[in-house]
Amino acid sequence: MGDEKKVNPDQIIPSSVKLKDVKLAYYYIITYSKYLLLTLLLVTISLHLSTYTTEDLFILLNHLKQNLVLVIVCSTTLFLLAVIYIQKRPRNVYLVNFACYKPSDSLMCPIESYLGRASQIFNEEHVAFQKKIIERSGLGPKTYFPEAFFRESADPSFTDARKEVEMLAFGAIDELLAKTGVNAKDIGVLVVSSGIFCPTPSVSAMVVNHYKLRSNILSYNITGMGCSAGIISINLVRQLFQLHSNCYALVVCLDSTTQGWYIGSNRSMLVPNCIFRMGSAAILLSNRSSDRHRSKYKLVQIVGTHRGSDDKSYGAVSQGEDEDKRIGTTLSKDIMSVAGEALKTNISTLGPLVLPLSEQLLFFGSLIAKKVFKMKIKSYIPDFKLAFEHFCIHAGGKAVLDAIKKNLELTEWHMEPSRMTLYRFGNTSASSLWYNMAYTEGKGRVKRGNRIWLIGFGSGFKSYSAVWQALKNVDPAKEMNPWMDEINEFPVHVS
Repeated sequence: MGDEKKVNPDQIIPSSVKLKDVKLAYYYIITYSKYLLLTLLLVTISLHLSTYTTEDLFILLNHLKQNLVLVIVCSTTLFLLAVIYIQKRPRNVYLVNFACYKPSDSLMCPIESYLGRASQIFNEEHVAFQKKIIERSGLGPKTYFPEAFFRESADPSFTDARKEVEMLAFGAIDELLAKTGVNAKDIGVLVVSSGIFCPTPSVSAMVVNHYKLRSNILSYNITGMGCSAGIISINLVRQLFQLHSNCYALVVCLDSTTQGWYIGSNRSMLVPNCIFRMGSAAILLSNRSSDRHRSKYKLVQIVGTHRGSDDKSYGAVSQGEDEDKRIGTTLSKDIMSVAGEALKTNISTLGPLVLPLSEQLLFFGSLIAKKVFKMKIKSYIPDFKLAFEHFCIHAGGKAVLDAIKKNLELTEWHMEPSRMTLYRFGNTSASSLWYNMAYTEGKGRVKRGNRIWLIGFGSGFKSYSAVWQALKNVDPAKEMNPWMDEINEFPVHVS
C-alpha cells in the first residue's frame, strides 16, 4: 500500500489529445450530424429516382390527371397554409444602429476628486468607507458625474436632475439620428427607461416635445425597473412590432445620478454613490424588411426572469428614507446570492432555446444521472461559449462580473467588454450593456453571423437576457462611438 502511487486523471488521456479537443470534436459531430443525415437522405432519394424510366413517369402523370380534383385541393390547402404562416409568423426586429453618450471632459471625476468632494460632505469614517468600496469596485479614474456634483451645494435640486436627464437623452438621440439619417417624425414607437427620475411631464414626453415627434406616436415611460430596463424596453418594442408593421422604434436608456446622489449617513445607501455614474444610450429598432440590409443586428431571443414573489429578492435593491428622512437606494447584503438565483433561473429558460444539441444532451444526461440513478456526480455546466461569440454583461460591479465569469466558465477575453465598461464609465445602469456592445464593435470583433448575449439585472429582482445576431461585419474604422478615440488604450489591468 505504501508504494501505491496516485494517478492523475489527466494522464489517462494521452498528452497529444486534450479534453477540450475531444469536447470540440463531440460538438461538431452532434451539431452537423443532421446535415450528414439530410445529405444521406437526398442521396438515397436521388438513387431511387434514377431507377425510374420514362414509362414510369407517364404512368405517374396519368394517375395525377385521374385525381385532378384531389391534386387541386391539396395544392390550394398547402398554398393557404403557407400564406397564413407567413402572415402569422413573428415580425423580425432589426437593430439599425445605436449610440452611447460620452459626456464632456469637464464632467470627468477621478477618484481623488470624488473623495475630495466627499470629504466636504461626509465625516472621515464615511469617506474612508466610500474609498474602500471604490477601490474594490473596478471603476477607473475617468468616470463622469453631473454638473451639480461639482458645485458647493451638497444637495442637488430637481431642476439639476432634469437638466442632467435632458443632456443624456438629447445627446444620445442626436448622435443616433445623425448616424442613421432617420427623420424623427418617422419614429412610430418611443420607449424611455429612466430608473429613479420620474417627473411630470414624463421623460418620454420631454423627448416628444424636444424632437416634435408625431401626434400618434406610441410613447411609453418605464421607471423603477433598475438596470434591466434596457432589455425590458426592447421586449416591449418586440411585442408592439407584432401589432404595427413598417415601423421605427426609438429606445432611450438613462438614469439620473443627480437624483440618486445620497448625502446621509446610512452605509448601505452610500454604496450606490461609489459605483453609479452618468451615461445613456439610444437605440433605433425597425421591423421593416427593407431595413435588413442596413441594420447591424437581428433580435433572436429575449428571456426574462422576475423573482419579485420572493421577499429576499424583492428587497435586494430598494429606495427609501434613512433615519434622517433622506432618500437613498439600499443594496442589501443578499444581493449577490439574489442575483445568482435570478441568473440561474434565467439561464435554465434560455439554455434550451440557444444551446447546441450537443450541450443539451450532456446537460440532460447529467441531470438524469443525478436525479434518476442517484449518481454522485457534479452537475454539468453547459458551455455557453458554443452558443455565443460575445458576452455583454451588465457592469454592475467587479464582484458581480467575477461571479458570472466563474459560473459560466468564461475567459478574460469574453469578460473584457464588461470589465472595461465598468472601468471607463462605471455602472451607468440600463445603458451599460450598450457601452459593452460599443466596446466589442470598437475592437473589430463583431463578424457577420456572430451571436451576442446581453445579460441585465434589475431591482425587483429581475434578470433579463437578449440574444442578437450580427447581420454584417462591423468595421471599427467606420464607427462613431464613445470608445473610438481611445480604444487602443484598452484593455487595461484591473486589480
